[in-house]
Amino acid sequence: MNENRSVFALDGITGMLIATVLLLSILAVLTVWGLSVQNANMSNFYQIKDEQSIRMISTENAKHIVDVK
Repeated sequence: MNENRSVFALDGITGMLIATVLLLSILAVLTVWGLSVQNANMSNFYQIKDEQSIRMISTENAKHIVDVK
């Protein structure tokens, strides 16, 4: 029988707390990063020029989008 058990080993409470803190910190970092990307692009307006000549499948479609600043 294995008598060498510990509640505070890495596969016990300590490991669970480390995993929880790690996941919550990753969540916080990704949330802050997502919010900063949204704030950077919320004032980036664009306008579509010459809508009638846009083709469904074409590599030239990006030329119709113009940034308004």
